[in-house]
Amino acid sequence: MGLAYTIDSPVKVARFGISSVISIVENRLIEMMRKHYYPTIGETYQPITVHEDDFRAKRITDYLNLVNRIVQEQIKNLKASAFEKGSEIVTYFEMLPGDSVLKQCYCKMMYTNEENEKKKLQEYLRSQIRPGSIDVNIMTKTDRNNFNKAGELIEDGSDAVAALRGYVTSDLQNSSVIFSAGTNLRLYNYLENCDGFDVNLDGAFTKKVVIKVSDFRSALIQGKYLAKKGIWVSEFRIESGLNCGGHAFATEGYLLGPILEEFKSRKQELIDSLFELYNKALEQKTKRKFLYPPELIITVQGGIGTNQEDEFLHSHYQIASTGWGTPFLLVPEATTVDEETLKLLCAAKKDDVVLSRNSPFGVPFYYLKGTSGDKEKQARIASGKPGSPCTEKHLAFNTEFTKEPICTASHKYQKLKIAQLQSLGLPEPEYNRMLQEVLDKECLCIGLSNAAAIHYSETFIKHLPAVNICPGPNIANFSEVVSLQTMTDHIYGRKNILANNYRPHMFITELNLYISYLKEQLESDFKSNQLEGKKKYYISFYKNLKAGIAYYQQLPGVAQNFKKLFISQLRNATLELDLLLFQYPFMNA
Repeated sequence: MGLAYTIDSPVKVARFGISSVISIVENRLIEMMRKHYYPTIGETYQPITVHEDDFRAKRITDYLNLVNRIVQEQIKNLKASAFEKGSEIVTYFEMLPGDSVLKQCYCKMMYTNEENEKKKLQEYLRSQIRPGSIDVNIMTKTDRNNFNKAGELIEDGSDAVAALRGYVTSDLQNSSVIFSAGTNLRLYNYLENCDGFDVNLDGAFTKKVVIKVSDFRSALIQGKYLAKKGIWVSEFRIESGLNCGGHAFATEGYLLGPILEEFKSRKQELIDSLFELYNKALEQKTKRKFLYPPELIITVQGGIGTNQEDEFLHSHYQIASTGWGTPFLLVPEATTVDEETLKLLCAAKKDDVVLSRNSPFGVPFYYLKGTSGDKEKQARIASGKPGSPCTEKHLAFNTEFTKEPICTASHKYQKLKIAQLQSLGLPEPEYNRMLQEVLDKECLCIGLSNAAAIHYSETFIKHLPAVNICPGPNIANFSEVVSLQTMTDHIYGRKNILANNYRPHMFITELNLYISYLKEQLESDFKSNQLEGKKKYYISFYKNLKAGIAYYQQLPGVAQNFKKLFISQLRNATLELDLLLFQYPFMNA
């Protein structure tokens, strides 16, 4: 979702039992939000300056504690509110799915005329109200080293490790830290020494570990590594490789349906293999063992757009829960988006969201065209001064020209890189291609933070107000700002707010995205004479897509009323792959 967009979502939705995730690596944004929220609860804001020891972790800890206090007070007030039209307690229960036991109890209470019975039911309902969890995300790759004034490396002071420490020392309970973007051994090794993740005697956790993965193999490898250190992964969150927002970590042609099928069929194997290692490590650390493994759930996110899709994921794959991200960007009651960007999101069509090279990470990045960040970047290029000031340095990892790492979106890097390209005497088409790759890079640290600064009339970085945003392709199917109630009604099938009723099924969308991705990669490598060295990769990619299509053709229950259309779209995808094979026959090896 980006940095700013869910920075205070728990304050907005947790009291209604909805869980949300705060990205915590950008500590300056965290400090800005501390400044905003302390006055709202009648308390004095005390800055945590960069001159304090471990200021990054301290800012994060205090902000999470502040958010938790706000949510707890909200829950107290919600429980005390009357069961009358428009009250928050009514909203809480009205938003529940129809098959919820609590929803059924609520309906019984609303329709009973017997006063004593009504009061008893109301008392029970109040006792069952629970806030949604306040979870945090750490993108494991954003782990820049930090140094003190003497230029000495700060031990355990890197961005991601400091963020983890900030979370661990917070007073959040029934909460999770979500690790995304792959393995970070330094971060995982630090996790071993955090007793906040130790299992309780009842087999539950106060703070849990969640890992976002793209396939079963990744879950097994990362889960085993942590299990050996006495860390239990409570959830593996599967995300579509391409039908998602933000950075897109494409698989080698493995599609979401077959990936979920493997998790379904091998879940017990995963649990057993992790528990064996975990129990041994636990015995060494605590001198105690467990008879049964702690709970491990499988969840999924990426491009879900209808209740039918959501229900199928739960019923067929036994998924514990699903994540809806991009559509909530159009729900001001849930996310924090500035007005100008909100209008762009509403107007966004399929071609407005592109899988770009804009991220300094060097990983494909979904990007909405036409933002103020996009315009600012183009204006700098036109003025002959491409690149951004680099104030945050979270993505400063490049040492191609400098001893100290710099960001590829920075003015400093782009000036040096362009000078190098100009000196190489490249053919004009090759020069233009490589130049564009340099110019595409854009500052994300500021761009993904500024929406909150604009929305709350705060200052993030002076004179740098540009915004960028990274919705998934699914945003093209939603075109209007809606209330939280309306969005939950859509999710649970009580309303339909899709702008496009002919929207392809999420599995078809992902399949088409992978075929387009394969085409682009083949064309790019063909033009740059790199195809020969990657033939094995492309053969595997093609075969995995073909296997995925065969799987979907035999999948029972998918698409239901749109089964014929679903099968027809699979045939079209097969035809596209056949045409691609005609151009690159080596893939059929």
